[in-house]
Amino acid sequence: MTARILHVSADFPDPVEPFKTPVIRSFIELTADRFDHRVVSINRKGPHFWEAARCAIGAMPIGAEIDSVAFEHGTALSYAAPGRGIMHKVMLDRLGAHIASRVSAADRKPDLLVAHKLTVEGIAVAEASKLTGLPFALTIQGNTDRKILRARPDLHPRFREIYRHAKTVFAFAPCARDAVIEMLGERDDPIRLLPCPTDLDTPIAPRVTRGELVSVFHLKNRKVKNLGRLAEATRMLGKEGFTRPLAIIGGGETNDFEACRTITGESDLIDLAGPLDRAALRDRLNAASAFVMPSVAESFGLVFVEALFAGLPIIYPASTAIDGYFDGLPFAIAVDAGSPRAIADAMRYAVENESEMKGSLAEWQHSPASERFRRPAIAAAFADGLSVALRY
Repeated sequence: MTARILHVSADFPDPVEPFKTPVIRSFIELTADRFDHRVVSINRKGPHFWEAARCAIGAMPIGAEIDSVAFEHGTALSYAAPGRGIMHKVMLDRLGAHIASRVSAADRKPDLLVAHKLTVEGIAVAEASKLTGLPFALTIQGNTDRKILRARPDLHPRFREIYRHAKTVFAFAPCARDAVIEMLGERDDPIRLLPCPTDLDTPIAPRVTRGELVSVFHLKNRKVKNLGRLAEATRMLGKEGFTRPLAIIGGGETNDFEACRTITGESDLIDLAGPLDRAALRDRLNAASAFVMPSVAESFGLVFVEALFAGLPIIYPASTAIDGYFDGLPFAIAVDAGSPRAIADAMRYAVENESEMKGSLAEWQHSPASERFRRPAIAAAFADGLSVALRY
């Protein structure tokens, strides 16, 4: 019988929030021929004060504060919890107990639970695992997990217990893996690296175009994508005689465009180009000189890999996103996201060395090193880690 796996994720598109990132869904779809996947998609809702207080003292039955909606991939749960991490562990433990009760009442129990973040879903899944006796695996996502680990040192003993008891632990990027090891120590079994999959993973040969620089993000994410410093870097270059334009590709509401125009000012070098469909995006990337996105935080940054497969060298933020995968490679430049000067210097370097950078990128595209970022290899890596966890 095909092993059944129950995934618990706050980042899975569901009827409550249909526009979440599709990354976790992609992992599941890539391995649907090997496992019987089910999903509990979780969504936090703010409780009334009296509701939170009653939960804290155990005066409400487990699950009373949780709403449930069935959908194609499983169940969407909306659980009550205050913002700003208040009662973080208490409410997630209650969510885990509710999940355990649902598992115990099901016609067929899963063979494995998977928590798609250590510091949120991990708490709930570890509690469900304790109550049901089922093993669990874990993915580490650099942005949220590092943020909560830094903010809640009081919960480190709990996080360490979860992290060390997971049968398999995946991390999306080396920088996320290294940050968790630094804060929680090593595991007996090494953390497995698992790049995020994209549908744009067929290599397009790089072309020396002497074209624009590009960045790609939804404009509502302008702060985390560091548009302010990127714009400042571009203005610096303009004052130094640099004439290569920067296109910001991505959609948004009217207020998002207005806010971004306020940030970019009257610079002739910055164009808010709007959204593109997937095919047009690849063509635009292939025609550019370099991709630049010095985000202040990323769990992975899938668009960096998409740019590389589109034949475009990248400028990415050090210590986050894909950092650690491309160390020392000539077509990928890590920059200090807090320094407009560093960003500007990297942009100038990429333009002045476009031919050399794209030449090395062409070699990488057809090397074994690039295969780990393509869907067949990612599916195999995910399936192998799940299979290891299932053997316990």
